[in-house]
Amino acid sequence: MGTKILPFCSSLLLILCLASHPSAQSFAQNEEQEQQEIKRSDFPDHFLFGTATSSYQIEGAFLEDGRGTSNWDAFSHIPGKIKNNDTGDVADDHYHRFLEDIELMHSMGMNAYRFSISWTRILPRGRFGKINRRGISFYNKVIDRLLLRGIEPFVTIHHHDLPDELDKRYGSWMSSQMQEDFVYFARICFEEFGDRVKHWMTINEPNLVVLMAYIKGVYPPAHCSPPFGNCSVGNSDIEPLIVMHNMLLAHAKAVRLYRTHFQGKQGGSIGLVAFGHMYEPFTDNEFDRQAADRALIFNFAWVYDPIVYGDYPKEMQAILGSQLPRFSKAEKKVLKGSLDYIYVNHYTTLYTKDCLHSICSDDANRPIKGFLDTTGYRDGVSIGDPTGVDRFFVVPRGLEKIINYIKQRYPDKPIFVTENGYSAPLGDSNNVEDMVNDTKRVNYHKNYLASLAKAMRNGADVRGYFAWSLMDNFEWADGYGTRFGLLYVDRQTLERRPKRSAQWFASFLGGHPQAVAKSSSILNTNALDSLM
Repeated sequence: MGTKILPFCSSLLLILCLASHPSAQSFAQNEEQEQQEIKRSDFPDHFLFGTATSSYQIEGAFLEDGRGTSNWDAFSHIPGKIKNNDTGDVADDHYHRFLEDIELMHSMGMNAYRFSISWTRILPRGRFGKINRRGISFYNKVIDRLLLRGIEPFVTIHHHDLPDELDKRYGSWMSSQMQEDFVYFARICFEEFGDRVKHWMTINEPNLVVLMAYIKGVYPPAHCSPPFGNCSVGNSDIEPLIVMHNMLLAHAKAVRLYRTHFQGKQGGSIGLVAFGHMYEPFTDNEFDRQAADRALIFNFAWVYDPIVYGDYPKEMQAILGSQLPRFSKAEKKVLKGSLDYIYVNHYTTLYTKDCLHSICSDDANRPIKGFLDTTGYRDGVSIGDPTGVDRFFVVPRGLEKIINYIKQRYPDKPIFVTENGYSAPLGDSNNVEDMVNDTKRVNYHKNYLASLAKAMRNGADVRGYFAWSLMDNFEWADGYGTRFGLLYVDRQTLERRPKRSAQWFASFLGGHPQAVAKSSSILNTNALDSLM
């Protein structure tokens, strides 16, 4: 169908347009900024509490034991791509310190841990090379140690990093060949680790990958086009649709493989992770309310409708028309129901403004964005306290709302909150003692957990919650300056130092807060070597 292209405002005019609307409600409910009381008993006994990380962000050891070059290795080594020219070459050195890190999780009382497998540590060249047994040995040690400490492993097969060779050979996710490579990688993971791993996530946040790598072009392979960015290659209106299509089919084919050959004997579960912001209308205008609904569809349902119902949302089909790839009848059959759980990463809530009937900026007034604009400010006031990430605000009610949305749109599917966390505004103190005394992070988790508990009391079947992140780490294009961790990591010594938030979780979960407070280097090198 034809799409409506409206003239765009200048940046100044856009601000004036947004500010001119009367507030539908007062600023972000002040009570949300207050500390909420929450107890472990507010959640079922079987509820899982954990922390989350990913391989490239914490492991380091980028040239050790046969690991191949990843897309993020290549990208981060290009000057100017990452803040301060940071890289994941060393990261948090989890590759050599995993025993210490697992002991810290245990002392906090965590009973689950979400981590990812480095694709290039297992398959340095994808399916074009040999399996690296030393990489498999590393993850066997991690998994065995977690289970020994009573911590359930939740494993993400692909969390952003992939063999650089696949980008160079055929453009990675831009090609349907990537589906074959991913399924081959997934098979090895199921074969090697599936006897002990009972919770699998195929791909982390395909909706974030398309946004950051193929619309904005700030993640590898850095594809974009105006008005979203000025990359040397890319088409921000078309390529994200192709990439999402291939990622969804790769997921579905991996699930089919797992269910056909592994799930019966291994007894595990499988799904896919999407990031899920919540969206509220900028005004009480019906068009803005429709835009808020559309924002959820163009961001969250874009991922989950195909794997629950077998096809893209009707609203996306109507707006994107022939630009949106089509699934064959056989592909729809493979896609439909290709999940056991809903996995959602949630951090924030934004206001949403309609662009079908209003003047918006050029990058909002486009089919790929659903003809809508999002902002964290209304009448000059933020929707919640700002954080260290642009457009991430503290809005606890948003977690209850996104859980309710999932419950209504995908009934009978249990839910895990696989990421939720806080980073302090970059203008806050850089004093180490201030960063360790992270009362804002404590209040963030208290308030978001209270919101989650409310959703569960109202009937949401939520099975677990993972704090992002276990420790300060490489936060992609933001490098190491943005800190989400419960553990402070000294960038010079890599010493872990538990923050007040780690001690709070230990107290909340019935762990050992005194042990957490004293922990900074639990295992010495000799002890580590004896367990390797």
